Amino acid sequence: MPELPEVETIRSDLKLKVLNKKIEKIEILDEKVIGKDSKKRYYNLKDLKIIAIDRQGKLLAFLLNNNKYLLVHLKMTGQLVFKTNKDIIAGGHPFSIKDKRKAVGNALPNKHTRFVIYFSNNKILFFNDMRRFGYVKLVSKDEWLKIKKSYGPEPLKKEFGLAKFQSILLKRKTPIKAVLLNQKLVSGLGNIYVDESLFLANIDPRRDAVSLSKQESEKLFKAIVKIIKEAIRYRGTTFSDYVDSEGRIGNFSNKLKVYGRQGQSCLKCDNIIKKVKVAGRGTHICDNCQK
Repeated sequence: MPELPEVETIRSDLKLKVLNKKIEKIEILDEKVIGKDSKKRYYNLKDLKIIAIDRQGKLLAFLLNNNKYLLVHLKMTGQLVFKTNKDIIAGGHPFSIKDKRKAVGNALPNKHTRFVIYFSNNKILFFNDMRRFGYVKLVSKDEWLKIKKSYGPEPLKKEFGLAKFQSILLKRKTPIKAVLLNQKLVSGLGNIYVDESLFLANIDPRRDAVSLSKQESEKLFKAIVKIIKEAIRYRGTTFSDYVDSEGRIGNFSNKLKVYGRQGQSCLKCDNIIKKVKVAGRGTHICDNCQK
């Protein structure tokens, strides 16, 4: 699933592609993607423009020039694919025009296409989702602000300070990994970057959050900030051909120290990396380095 660095990469790149382009048509190929909303609300977006793209954690918000927000959440297998006359560029879940086995689909639209925005000059944005967990939702500005407030502080933003982070951990008798994955407590982190941050901080993901000392929580705070900054700089992590909205694969995978390395030697101590289950998620750990 795309995490904060991947979704931020999509957001920043799509700004160069769709801003101030007139919407000529909306096509809804699967009503599940809009939930209980009326199709008419989306068809009425014709002739409007996207004037900004916001984000909260892993949730994208396209601001329209009628002051409404079109929200897009990729969830597990969602992808955004932007197509022009000459190019196909994608971000999110794997997309390949050559290898169907690794992709949601190699044709556009395909059987996994749920929602399509047609822009002027033959530019098209496809929202595909194989497992149908993702969604598109049209909301007012007030609704968007309310949704944003329901999320926890996000790494790299001002509200994600050390004192705030330590207050989140205080008295929480649940595994630290579960706390970091809880979007209402910390926004934007997922399995990959939580495992990497805990490894960098030498903290066992199975420990209760409340058990961390001030020194440990500060070390973890700094590790999260460092990992997320670096992942954004390298345009995300690539698994099964993750491609950003410029068509470039993420290349933070070469920097991973623990995630996906089960059975291999720890890069710090040569101990064998294990994969265990924590908070219902596959979790990578060096039980020699992480205490």
